[in-house]
Amino acid sequence: MPHHTPPSVLRRPQLWIGTGLIAAVVSMLFALLYVGGNVNPRGNLRDLPVALVNADSGADAGGRRVNLGEQVVSGIQKAAKGDKSIDWQVVSRKEADKRLGSGKVFGALVIPEDFSATVTGLTAPQPAAQGKAAPPTLTVLTNQAAGSIGSSMSSQAAQKAAHAASAQLGQELLKQAGAQKTPLPTAAQLKLADPVTVTVADGHPVGPRSAMGLSAFYYALVLVVCGMLGANVVNSQVDTALGYLHTDFGPIRKREPVQHTSRVRTLAIGMALMLGLSLVMGTLVEVATVGILDMDASHLGLLWVYSVATIAVVGIGSLALFAAFGTPGMLLATIVFVAMAVPSSGATVPVQALPGFFRALAEFEPLRQITEGLRSLLYYGAQADAGLTRAWASMGVALVAALVFGFTVTRLYDRRGLHRIPRPDAETGAAVPAETPEPPKSPKDAAPATT
Repeated sequence: MPHHTPPSVLRRPQLWIGTGLIAAVVSMLFALLYVGGNVNPRGNLRDLPVALVNADSGADAGGRRVNLGEQVVSGIQKAAKGDKSIDWQVVSRKEADKRLGSGKVFGALVIPEDFSATVTGLTAPQPAAQGKAAPPTLTVLTNQAAGSIGSSMSSQAAQKAAHAASAQLGQELLKQAGAQKTPLPTAAQLKLADPVTVTVADGHPVGPRSAMGLSAFYYALVLVVCGMLGANVVNSQVDTALGYLHTDFGPIRKREPVQHTSRVRTLAIGMALMLGLSLVMGTLVEVATVGILDMDASHLGLLWVYSVATIAVVGIGSLALFAAFGTPGMLLATIVFVAMAVPSSGATVPVQALPGFFRALAEFEPLRQITEGLRSLLYYGAQADAGLTRAWASMGVALVAALVFGFTVTRLYDRRGLHRIPRPDAETGAAVPAETPEPPKSPKDAAPATT
């Protein structure tokens, strides 16, 4: 075989072509996934859930009973027929608070109980009454715990709807004022033209050390990265201990004697080691974030169990991919757990503002489920229906799938004799499987030793 010196290796086309193709695919894929999921959230926005509360009790005006809150709701629903970006959910105030407190809606628009009374009071014939009339208000509630961008989009939509309702009511009030004999001053006309004051309040406050509702995402990302990096470390350390790889300590290279074993046993050893390391890593992640950085968190015991389980499941899933695909499995794990997971997680841009492809990914990508579970733990009091039950169920399904896939593939490799390290034949130099026994030699076949 030809001998290649290090400089001559760089002149080999195969090296450049193979490495170049991998680099090109990775760079293109990451760019398309990362930027493609977030490049146009407003254009992709569909059915963002926002609560619409009408608590207006009505008022008497001109000898009849009116409920201007119902008029506002009707106008918003009519406008929404041509715009599918917002899913207006008409509910009671109690139900709105419940949905805000479990992350089911990104915000709310609340029409207060005295809305009709304050609006009709603006056109009271007595000048004194006009001066003392309380301004009608509509309240927009935000929900940063459900995602800062989603909460912002909800707030903007609710404020736009509130100002549109105010303009509509203003036209009616100006007509009523024009029918009166006494002309209104210009300042009063301007006040009637846009009579409603829109206020913004926090519908479900988060702690000051919660990264404005993004601490769940950052914590989830740390857990996923720890699981992947832990699997890489476990994979290399197991191979080193079994003699499949060497270890470099500066200029010193060390290699253990090869211990020929099956792929199934190797995978089992790696998964057992991963479980043990998950206890350490999950503990340290919580100590670092909650204990040292003082991140807002409650239910610390459940958070610890969740952290350990998440790292273990991601690590075992990565080890299964490594065992099945070898070195390409590391790239595949990165694509599954990071490249496709981050843009479809719904943690920064809400799922309702993602393109259809990423919405489909969000149904099963692990980071989405992990983040929802952490939101429940960190912001919603560990409510089961706030994403925690789905997160645990998804981790259970992922664990079973990783175990079945990993051991099925490795057992198939073992049955077909696809062993990891071949052993050279003593006479011919040809590679034979490690588990193939050497044929016995008779004394007459033995050749004399030469020096």
